[in-house]
Amino acid sequence: MTGKPVLSIRNLSVALPEGADRRHAVENVSFDVDPGEIVCVVGESGSGKSVTAFSVMGLLPPGELKPVQGEILLEGENVLTASPQRLRDLRGTRMAMIFQEPATALNPVMTVGQQIDEVLRIHTGLPPAERKAKVIGVLDAMHLPDPAGAYDKYPHQMSGGQRQRVMIAAAMALDPAILIADEPTTALDVTTQAQILTLIKEMQERRGTGVLFITHDFGVVAEIADKVVVMRQGSVVESGPAGAIFENPREDYTRMLISSVPSLDPPAREPAQGPVAVESIGLVKRYGGGGWFAKKGEGFLAVKGVDLSVRRGETLGVVGESGSGKSTVARCIVRLIDPTEGAVRLAGTDIAKLSTRGLRPYRRRIQIVFQDPYRSLNPRRTVGASIIEGPMNFGLPKAEATARARNLMGLVGLKPDALERYPHQFSGGQRQRLAIARALAMEPDVIIADEAVSALDVSVQKQVLELLDRVKREFDLALLFITHDLRVAAQICDRIMVMQRGEVVEAGPTRAMFRAPKHPYTAALLAAAPGRGFGETVAA
Repeated sequence: MTGKPVLSIRNLSVALPEGADRRHAVENVSFDVDPGEIVCVVGESGSGKSVTAFSVMGLLPPGELKPVQGEILLEGENVLTASPQRLRDLRGTRMAMIFQEPATALNPVMTVGQQIDEVLRIHTGLPPAERKAKVIGVLDAMHLPDPAGAYDKYPHQMSGGQRQRVMIAAAMALDPAILIADEPTTALDVTTQAQILTLIKEMQERRGTGVLFITHDFGVVAEIADKVVVMRQGSVVESGPAGAIFENPREDYTRMLISSVPSLDPPAREPAQGPVAVESIGLVKRYGGGGWFAKKGEGFLAVKGVDLSVRRGETLGVVGESGSGKSTVARCIVRLIDPTEGAVRLAGTDIAKLSTRGLRPYRRRIQIVFQDPYRSLNPRRTVGASIIEGPMNFGLPKAEATARARNLMGLVGLKPDALERYPHQFSGGQRQRLAIARALAMEPDVIIADEAVSALDVSVQKQVLELLDRVKREFDLALLFITHDLRVAAQICDRIMVMQRGEVVEAGPTRAMFRAPKHPYTAALLAAAPGRGFGETVAA
């Protein structure tokens, strides 16, 4: 790391609209990113991480957030005073950004080749043939299989990890001086995450690009960071070399964040002795091949003969890469989709082939908590109305359903008056607590948590995990926990089931599997976990 900083943020303050809970989204923020340096900005939701990044790119929503102080120097040029035309010129050529969700950042009606070519067409005078050759070369540098074929694919024809590689390709096409990555690995499984992190480091080292990496995942920080900037409520509370921050944090807040990171070393757990609450036997799910002229066995086999069981008082974790069949199994068990073959036994009854009417009495007994509570709570109804709806549909009088909901608010750490508010008035962690309360309102035997904490920052994630573990014990529930985060699985799951391409390749007690995996795929997943050893080092 030599020379002047490629990015220098000096005393940046961004004002919030009147009536907000504080005056500034970010206040007096200062730090540098040098050439070839990876600076990770960490902090809880609302800390100002993304606002800082969007300020650099000139992408703050007009009329809502406004820089009122400071300067942002990109290779010495203050982007806060640049004209809109100048900002457009700088984006892609000298600064570029990778977003968290490539599926929403990429245009669904353009091929990925056309979208990267657009960057070159706008910013260079290269003829079409040279542009296409350069695009294919960039896709090849991203280690995409068949780069020439990838050029003509649409985003929906690629996996999440491949789409993220396309985003990196578009960002790096013109060798920018600074690359901003805003939570680019949060939704990815560990092996894909490891590949993307390796790719970003490779690009940064080869091209000398400065990287500003926004994340709440300390495993990722431990894996790639040269320097760490810790933000809280819009201010920088601590910054310095990554080693110094991890080994000797000065601030209590930094120590709290680090201590919230789940360890990859599972605690010892006694085997659950309760009765089996839910089980699947030979579960198969096939997509497609259902037309009049289809032959038996045609279509895509997403789940291949899965057997599982979860006892009361037990948490079974299902882990694996994207496309392994984890969520499909969960949706078959809760009957959001119909299994193709096999049995799903709930309270001794096979619900796999029950009609909609026959299934209704069993709906109450098995509930699901999704990854994004904002999308699963009705934005036009108060959270109280959403919580009492289910019990009332099963005959509980409104007064009793409301009393139950008020009691649940205390259980999930919220005040009873929260019932009168709307989903948008809560933070992400609070919305997930409300989603758990809605599931508990049905007094179920089984709760399925499908990536229920993957989008939460580490401190809120820890609180929600503790809540799930506590309600499981207090209500003697069976908890089926779907996750791609092995750190989370290590801390909450009694047993682990590993899936690969629709099949179970290994299953057993969590502690035994993490310490001595028998299947090569399980070993590969554990080896790919970012910052392996980080939690143990902190604990020590």
